[in-house]
Amino acid sequence: MENSDNSIDPESYHTKKLDSSNETAEGYVACSADEVNDSPVEEVRLTVPITDDPTLPCLTFRTWVLGILSCITLAFLNQFFGYRQSPLSLTSVSAQIVVLPIGKLMAASLPKKTLKIPATRWSFSLNPGPFNLKEHVLITIFANSGSNSVYAVNIVTIVKAFYGGQLHPLAALLLAQSTQMLGYGWAGIFRKFLVDSPYMWWPSNLVQVSLFRALHEIEIRPRGGVTRLQFFLIVLISSFAYYIVPNYLFPSITALSFMCWIWKDSITAQQIGSGLNGLGLGSFALDWSTAASFFGSPLATPGFAIINIVASFFIAAYIVIPIAYWTNAYEARRFPLVSADVFDANGGLYNVSRVLNYTTFEFNQQGYDDYSKINLSIFFVLCYGLSFATLAATLSHVALFYGREIWQQAKASLKHQFEDVHTRLMKKNYDPVPQWWFYTLLILVIGLAMVTCEGFGRQLQLPYWGILLAMSLALLFTLPVGVITATTNLQPGLNVITELIIGFIYPGKPLANVAFKTYGYTSMAQAIMFLSDFKLGHYMKIPPKSMFLVQLVGTVIASSVYFGTAWWLLYSIENICHPSLLPEGSPWTCPEDRVFYSASIIWGVVGPLRIFGRLGHYAKINYFFLIGILAPVPVWLLSRHFPEKKWIKFINMPILIGGAGAIPAAKAVNYWSWGSVGIFFNLFVYRRFKGWWARHNYVLSAGLDAGVAFMAILTYFTLEVKDIDGIKWWGSGIDDHCPLAHCPTVPGIKVEGCPVFH
Repeated sequence: MENSDNSIDPESYHTKKLDSSNETAEGYVACSADEVNDSPVEEVRLTVPITDDPTLPCLTFRTWVLGILSCITLAFLNQFFGYRQSPLSLTSVSAQIVVLPIGKLMAASLPKKTLKIPATRWSFSLNPGPFNLKEHVLITIFANSGSNSVYAVNIVTIVKAFYGGQLHPLAALLLAQSTQMLGYGWAGIFRKFLVDSPYMWWPSNLVQVSLFRALHEIEIRPRGGVTRLQFFLIVLISSFAYYIVPNYLFPSITALSFMCWIWKDSITAQQIGSGLNGLGLGSFALDWSTAASFFGSPLATPGFAIINIVASFFIAAYIVIPIAYWTNAYEARRFPLVSADVFDANGGLYNVSRVLNYTTFEFNQQGYDDYSKINLSIFFVLCYGLSFATLAATLSHVALFYGREIWQQAKASLKHQFEDVHTRLMKKNYDPVPQWWFYTLLILVIGLAMVTCEGFGRQLQLPYWGILLAMSLALLFTLPVGVITATTNLQPGLNVITELIIGFIYPGKPLANVAFKTYGYTSMAQAIMFLSDFKLGHYMKIPPKSMFLVQLVGTVIASSVYFGTAWWLLYSIENICHPSLLPEGSPWTCPEDRVFYSASIIWGVVGPLRIFGRLGHYAKINYFFLIGILAPVPVWLLSRHFPEKKWIKFINMPILIGGAGAIPAAKAVNYWSWGSVGIFFNLFVYRRFKGWWARHNYVLSAGLDAGVAFMAILTYFTLEVKDIDGIKWWGSGIDDHCPLAHCPTVPGIKVEGCPVFH
C-alpha cells in the first residue's frame, strides 16, 4: 500500500481504459501495466484495492442466512436498548466481526449440495466454496440496515406512551416502512453523481474497506512488525479490556474538567470549565466513546473537515457565546449557559401541560397567554441559528463549488467520462441497476405514504399535500447534503428545517409536525445511507443488483423488527416512559423519545411563530438563513481569484458554520476529544508517517469501535441488567463534578442546587 502512486493531483485527473486482455483464467481482473490507480483522492488510492474477481459467488445461502439473522438481531437489540435509561447502539462493525468465523464454519461443515426451489427453475448450493469477501460485504450491508434506527418508531412511541392515544397497527407499520423506503427513489436519481463520481469518496467507508482487507487478505508479517489483522486484534483486545474502566469502574473519566476542581464555589469558573454543561475550556476525556460518539470516528474524518469543525466550535464557544451571555442577550443569564431544556420566564422548566389540550392534542391559547413564552439557553438559540445557516450554506456551497461539475457530469454520463479505475471495473464486470427499479419502488412507496396519512381516519393529522411537500424538501436537499457527506463525513440534517416549515404552515398539530419531519428528514437520511452503502459496494466490487436486493430486503426486515419490538414493549410494560410511575430502579424511561415528544410540543403545538416568529423572543435568528446563503460566496471568489492557493477550497462554510451546531446534545468535551485525536492522526501522522497511516489508521478506528461495542454489550448483559453496580466513589458518577455550571447568574432566580443572587 505504501507504494501506491501519491503524485496524482485532482486538477490533472484523467481516465484510462482497462485492458481486457488482463483478465486471468480464474476471472481475476487486475490493472494492466499501463493502468494506474487514478482515483483523484489520495486516501482512496492508499486504501481501496484496484482488483476484482467477478467469479466469486455473492448472494449465497450463507449470505441470506447470516445477513437476515444479523439484520434481525441488531434491529431488535437497538430498539430494545433504545427505551432504556442508558441506550446502547450497536453498529454493523459488531456483526462484521462476529459473522466471519460463523461463515467459515458454515463453509467447512455444510454439505456441497444443490437444492432446487419448488415450482421454479432456480436452485442454490448450501456450500458454494470458501466463505469469501463479497459474501462478507453483503452480510454487513444487511447488518447496516438493522443498525440504523427507524425514526418513525418515535411517533408510535409518543402517541402511545406520552399522548395516551392509539394508532392503528397497520398504519403504524406502513408509516415505518414508507418513511424508510422513500429514500430509494432519491438514491436512484442521484447515484450517478454521488456514487460513480470519483470525487465523492465517502470517507467513513474507508474504515470498512480497511477492516475487510485486514480480515481477508493474506499478508506476510514484516520483520519487526505485525500484519493488519494482527494489529486489528491487538487494538480490539486492548480497547475491549480498557473500556471496562470508563464504562463501569471509573465513569467520570468520560469528562474531566479540572477548572471545577480548583474553583469549587465559582459559577463563572464552572461555566467556563465544565465539559458537560459549560464551555469546556481545558476539559478532556480518557474514553474512546467520548471522542467518537457524536461525530463518528475522528480517524475516519478528513483533516480539513476536522479543522473546520474545531474552528467552528472555538469561534462559537469562546467568542460568540461569552459575548452574548455576559451582555445578557435574550435574557441569557436567567437560564443555564448550555442546556437543551425549555424554560419559562422565571427560569424554571417549561410546564407543557399548561399550553396543551390533551383531549384534542392541540394548542391551548388561553393557557399560553396566562403562562409564559418559551425561553431557551443562549447556546441552544445559537445552535438553532447555526442549523438554519448550515442548510442555506449547503445549497449555495454545492451550487458554487460543485455546480459546474454536476452539470458536466450530467452531460458526460452518456459518454462514460468522469470515471476512475473503480468505476471502470464495475462497468466492465457487472450490469448496473436499471433506473426503472428505483422509480417503480418510489411510486409504490408514495402510494403507501398517501394511504398511511389519508387513511385510517387521518390519525397522523398530515394531509396529502404535506407528504408531497416533505418529499420535495428531501429531493431538494439529497444532492447537496450528499455532496457534503461524501466529501467530509459530516451530514447536515433536515429535522429542524422540516419542523420549522410545517410549524408555520400547519400549526397546532403535533402529530402532523412529527410525521412531516419524518417523511422529509428520514427519507433524505435513508437515501444518504443507501448511497453510502452503494459506494462501499463500489469499492469492494459487489454486483450492483445484489447490493440493491440486499438493501431492499434488509430495509423491509429492519423496519418491521423495529416496529414489532417497539409495539411489544409499549403494550407489555406498564407505564413505560413515565419514570415517576415506574417501579424504583426500572430502566424503561425512554430518554430519547422524551426529547422527540418535547420537540412535537415546541414545534407542533406552540409552533415556531411563537418562538422564531413575530410572537416569540427569537425572530432575529431568521437572519441566519441569509448569512448561510451568502457565506460561501467570499470563499468561492477567493478560490477563483487565487487558484494557486489550494488551501482556500478547504474552507468549507457549511461545516465551518454548522460545526458547533451539535451542542447542546454534544458537549464541549466531545469536541475537545474528537478534535485532538483527529488532528493528531489525520494531520500530523498522515503527513509525517504516511506509510503507517495507510496501513493502520482505518484498521485502528475499526478496532477501537469494535472493542467498545463488545465490552458495552458484555457489561450490560452480565452486570447492568442484573443491577450489579460498581464501587460507589467519587469517580463512579457520569458527570464532571461541576454542579454550579447550570446555574443562572441574575438576581432573584431560584433554581434547586444553585445560590440565589440578590
